[in-house]
Amino acid sequence: QVQLVESGGGLVQAGGSLRLSCAASGIIGRIYAMGWYRQSPGKERELVARIVSGAGTTYAASVKGRFTISRDNAKDTVFLQMNSLKPEDTAIYYCVMTDGDNYWGQGTQVTVSS
Repeated sequence: QVQLVESGGGLVQAGGSLRLSCAASGIIGRIYAMGWYRQSPGKERELVARIVSGAGTTYAASVKGRFTISRDNAKDTVFLQMNSLKPEDTAIYYCVMTDGDNYWGQGTQVTVSS
C-alpha cells in the first residue's frame, strides 16, 4: 500500500518561512520525479516545483527565487523550503511522486497572513 505523508504546513506571517516534507512508503518502482502542487479555493491545482532525476528542477514563476525543492532519495522524501512567503501563497500543498504512476499526498494547509 502506497502512502505519502506530508508535514510542515501551518500559519505564518508574510515574509516568514516554512519547510514542507513528504515521505513515501510502499512505492516499489524507482521514483524518478517528485513534486509539489498547490490549490487555492476557486482555483485549479498548479505546479509549484518539480525535481526529476537527470533533468533538474522546475519552478513556477511565482515562486522562483523564494522556494527550493530538494529530495532525499535514500528515504523517498521530498522537501519544499518556502521563504519570503506572501499571502498569495496560501493554499493546500500536495506532494506527488512518480515511478510511472503518480502517487499523491493528502495535502497540507499553508496559510500566510498579511
